[in-house]
Amino acid sequence: MCPVFSEPMVNLTRIYTRTGDAGRTRLSDMSETSKTDPRVEAYGHVDEANSLLGLVVVQSDLDDDFRAVLRHIQNELFDCGADLSNPLMLHSSYEPLRVIQANIDRLEGWCDQFGDPLPALRSFILPGGTQTAALLHLARSVVRRAERAGWTAVEIYGTEPAEGHQPGGVNLLALTYLNRLSDLLFILARAAGQQAGEVLWIPGKDREVTDPRAAKQRRRIQKTE
Repeated sequence: MCPVFSEPMVNLTRIYTRTGDAGRTRLSDMSETSKTDPRVEAYGHVDEANSLLGLVVVQSDLDDDFRAVLRHIQNELFDCGADLSNPLMLHSSYEPLRVIQANIDRLEGWCDQFGDPLPALRSFILPGGTQTAALLHLARSVVRRAERAGWTAVEIYGTEPAEGHQPGGVNLLALTYLNRLSDLLFILARAAGQQAGEVLWIPGKDREVTDPRAAKQRRRIQKTE
């Protein structure tokens, strides 16, 4: 069930406030923390990934279906950032915006939709191919960074609601969402680079291979290029 908000979540009348000049900031529950807090790092990386997707959606060679999907994801990334900025709590005067399983299921559906037609991979891909593909790879890596920061927050704050003086933890579904999103962006990057052709990683490319199995694997990779 999606929360219903009776008032706008955002009401900005002035952009600069000076309240963060000492390296402190407030989370969505109004608790104060350092700007180096991994929760702040996590939703900051989510914001960075969203900005990168903004670069992707204005690319002239982007497929219209991809653009529609990425626009939807951009909106959900704000939801995810709102979730990461709001520690779990048992009781609240408002219903917090949380990532839910349906968000993840939708990503998995898109992974299947765009991934099933792609050829099987014989090795890792060197990012590039086209500008769109390269930007999608970059966005994917930033999403992975956001996920890692989220797991650092879990190690510190846990995954349970606030109790007493113990601060609230992190919604694990937000981290699952980021994990699936990085998978989807990898798939979209592959799809966007198909016309230019994928360049595969050849382990130890400039080294002499003496192991027969490694030599066979190298031949298989080079054959698919």
